[in-house]
Amino acid sequence: MISTEVRQEVFNRLRTAESEHHVKVLLAIESGSRAWGFASPNSDYDARFIYVNRPDWYLSVRLEEKRDVIEYPIVDDMDINGWDLRKALRLFSKSNPGFVEWIQSPSMYEHTGTFHARARELLPQVYSAESGIYHYRSMAKTNYRGYLQAEQVPLKKYVYVLRPLLSVRWLEHYRTPAPIEFQRLFEFVEGEDELGAAINDLLEVKRTSPEMGLSPQIAPIQRFVERELERLEKLSPVRKDRADVEPLLSDLFRAVLKETWG
Repeated sequence: MISTEVRQEVFNRLRTAESEHHVKVLLAIESGSRAWGFASPNSDYDARFIYVNRPDWYLSVRLEEKRDVIEYPIVDDMDINGWDLRKALRLFSKSNPGFVEWIQSPSMYEHTGTFHARARELLPQVYSAESGIYHYRSMAKTNYRGYLQAEQVPLKKYVYVLRPLLSVRWLEHYRTPAPIEFQRLFEFVEGEDELGAAINDLLEVKRTSPEMGLSPQIAPIQRFVERELERLEKLSPVRKDRADVEPLLSDLFRAVLKETWG
């Protein structure tokens, strides 16, 4: 649960961003551990937003050289940054997990106009499960190789390997974008009681401890991670031909510009 005070502070900072950069915020959500459902007591607030510039901003021979993100330093545990609409839709066309998770976040600060609803409607046509599998497999592999091969491991990194691995299982089973809430992925450890209990214990520590620190490997989770990574290493998702999504996303881009600025 995000307090009224935090929501108001995010609201104030979004208005500052609009004023400083002459943009309009279309969508602002909470990402990261607070949206996933296992925030620590001292977790940052990871507010992310998508904004649209004025039409003339896009009519430039140097458009590709322009900065298409707005970033602020972390102040008072608030990490707030955003993407320009054009950048966001280009990432959407590639099934970027960041964008897909943003528009599915269960924790929304605000939204303006029809952008959020229309982007959600386009998910089934734009999203590629094969691309998602590659993305999540890479995320899991990177965190495993970087942190989980020593005798003493940073416990919180298990969460950052488990979530993408279970997301891959979701994609293999449902062929739709994996949910952002970690608890909804738990169906893919049903029947593996030792693993499920170990994950629940890990999440309880994550939710109640300001800093998890180093610990010996958790055997049931370690075995699952290594088994899944070995399985996925042999997996070659077949990239299926998709209809060209550029017209759909360009239509959305133009519609948002007109809706926002007239």
